[in-house]
Amino acid sequence: MFIFRTFKSKVLDKDKINVLKKVKMELSKVKLVVTDMDGTLLNSKHEVSDLFFKQFEELKKHQIKFVAASGRQYHSILEKLKPIVKDITIVAENGAYVVENGKELFSNAFQREDAIKFLKIAQQIPDVYIVLAGKEKAYYLDTDLELVKLVSEYYSEYELLDNFNELPNDAILKLALYHPRGSEKHIYPYLKHLAGDWQVKVSGEFWVDIALKTNHKGNAIARIQQELSITEQETMAFGDYQNDIEMLKKATYSFAMENAHPDVLTTANYKTVSNDAHGVEEVLGRLLQQL
Repeated sequence: MFIFRTFKSKVLDKDKINVLKKVKMELSKVKLVVTDMDGTLLNSKHEVSDLFFKQFEELKKHQIKFVAASGRQYHSILEKLKPIVKDITIVAENGAYVVENGKELFSNAFQREDAIKFLKIAQQIPDVYIVLAGKEKAYYLDTDLELVKLVSEYYSEYELLDNFNELPNDAILKLALYHPRGSEKHIYPYLKHLAGDWQVKVSGEFWVDIALKTNHKGNAIARIQQELSITEQETMAFGDYQNDIEMLKKATYSFAMENAHPDVLTTANYKTVSNDAHGVEEVLGRLLQQL
């Protein structure tokens, strides 16, 4: 079940029930559902449930729009949601690349000199692995075959390079940096001084992303809301990690997964059960009951 994040264990059960009744009644206002992928819609095996696809068809019948918003590569999201891609909007690379019903809505790439600058900074971080996330492909060094094994789940279209001396002929949407011992301790301290002018986001336990300041899920969702004339009060969103925070702020019905980062639990207005317990589907089931 889902509850207000301000609930404490000492709150009476009947008070919880009263709040849930209120939420239940207001869910009929929802016109837009937005969800992160990893740690949220996907289970620990990186799978989308059959139940979700059934629920999506019901959402579609009620003209509720669906957006998948992820730090993943567009092609990777496409593979996970292949049965429904003609009817959804995909926000890839944390908002840098947005595709609506199979057609590009917008993309925001680095100037090449800025991509080179960040590449040089990243190369100075001990034991870090670098992914250049392009619009067409992801790019790794051919010496980083272990990295390829680790991240092929997230970047299904990729190319191996001999070196990073020259950038590939592709729009570079972000740099994704991986550290096997954790991102908050071993990557972010080297980059936090850049955060005022650039988007420097801890996007997972082992990942930090660098992108344009405007490239985050919140801006992408705001643009989609504007296009569709849908308000924050008509939006439901789900997330689990720090790259979801701006997105959750764009939704009145913002849900943190039980497995979420503490910052996300603080940001979201509500909480649902974990991704492995089908937390997104739990809330969507309640939404569909009210339509």
